[in-house]
Amino acid sequence: MAAAARWVEGLRRIGRPVFLAAPAVWDGMFVHWYFVRFLGRSPFGATGSGVDLRSYYMGATGRPWSRSHKSTAKRELGLAHLPHTHHAGEDAAELAQVFDALRRSGPQREISSADEGRSGSR
Repeated sequence: MAAAARWVEGLRRIGRPVFLAAPAVWDGMFVHWYFVRFLGRSPFGATGSGVDLRSYYMGATGRPWSRSHKSTAKRELGLAHLPHTHHAGEDAAELAQVFDALRRSGPQREISSADEGRSGSR
């Protein structure tokens, strides 16, 4: 965990590190607990600075939860060939590639003024 924390903290030279997960609820709590348990702190801070891939995809596309699976995002982004091996490092690389492709695909949903009024400030 000390080596992982040093790696995360080293990322600060290029910006604020953000924890990307799918699902962030499970992975974020798990990783946060390990950092706090074994280091007494998390390099991501108290909030975790986390992004949930599925939630991000829902926001980018306007899809409901039931139609926002990672496999759907991978297929739509031309990344269906990326394996999900359940090996932490390989799955992290898969997630990073999916998130990067989604982020690079740009805004995919127009936000109307009616949407903004319902959801509060953005």
